[in-house]
Amino acid sequence: MPYIIQVNGKRHSVDADPDTPLLWVLRDSIGLTGTKYGCGIGICGACTVHENGSGVRSCQIRLADTAAKTYTTIEGLNHAVQRAWLDEDVAQCGYCQPGMLMEAASLFRVHKNPTAAQIEEAFDGHVCRCGTYPRILKALAKI
Repeated sequence: MPYIIQVNGKRHSVDADPDTPLLWVLRDSIGLTGTKYGCGIGICGACTVHENGSGVRSCQIRLADTAAKTYTTIEGLNHAVQRAWLDEDVAQCGYCQPGMLMEAASLFRVHKNPTAAQIEEAFDGHVCRCGTYPRILKALAKI
């Protein structure tokens, strides 16, 4: 039985095992490869997408649990954080950046002018091996 999943404003019919992580549904079944696999256990943040507007780790969500929810991936994001990222030349290797951008957009959805503590809390658990954190903070200050 196929599952119907709402991603980036479009309905997709997915015929996969109900235990398949959303990450692999997005990448392998729907063809949206912007969301990255990092650790597979929900601690690095590379696979962050929006579920009903809030950042979640797509490697931890089963296809069976996606009913009646909407998802936005980096391909569907349209937010000021993207311009700020480019202006500050945040990305180095870029692998973690889709998850970082999704988290940043989610943060600004909740806090219009986030404090340093709110930013730190939002990005706790996001790993950037290149160490672009200072540029991320500069970009967030421009929003």
